[in-house]
Amino acid sequence: MDSKYLTAALILFAFTGNAEAVDSYRYLHVTLDTVWYIFLFLLPGVLLPLAVAAWLYWRYARRGKAPGQGAKDNEP
Repeated sequence: MDSKYLTAALILFAFTGNAEAVDSYRYLHVTLDTVWYIFLFLLPGVLLPLAVAAWLYWRYARRGKAPGQGAKDNEP
């Protein structure tokens, strides 16, 4: 059954011409602004983890150490 699909695919690919090739630049109008749109789309993915890490660091730094967590408390 796989040989039928392979044969059909080979026949279809044999008769396709260059006219059926898809030119991505024809449908996607790539300009200089496109680079900025991609940059602005990906920017939150980089800055959001940094902002969350800074917020968590600031949050737990304000709490201070809990009793029993200091280095001197663990001595016998």
